[in-house]
Amino acid sequence: MDFTLDIPEDLATRLRPVEQQLPQILELGLRELNAGGQAGFNGSADVLEILAELPAPEEVLALRPSQVLQERISTLLQKNRMSRLSPSEEEEWERYQYLEHLVRIAKAKAHLKLKAS
Repeated sequence: MDFTLDIPEDLATRLRPVEQQLPQILELGLRELNAGGQAGFNGSADVLEILAELPAPEEVLALRPSQVLQERISTLLQKNRMSRLSPSEEEEWERYQYLEHLVRIAKAKAHLKLKAS
């Protein structure tokens, strides 16, 4: 399907290099937008926003979870060790695992870019 969208020139400039990836970028953006009001997504938006800015490889490699995100992940890990996660906590954990997967991919690609230069 073709879709036309008017966007600010500065955003268009940032999107031109990743034009072929726009469907994936929009999909991730929609997921984050839909998850924005859901419990268990605190901190994820920050990570995705950083990656969406297409940072330099060094910035990607330096990426770490925010204090809020790290505390929530630690809480879920501790609860899982002591008992079982609820179904909603399981879903939350799966979202964090997917986020970690995306960050690992970004870091692997950043490492390759640095190695190639």
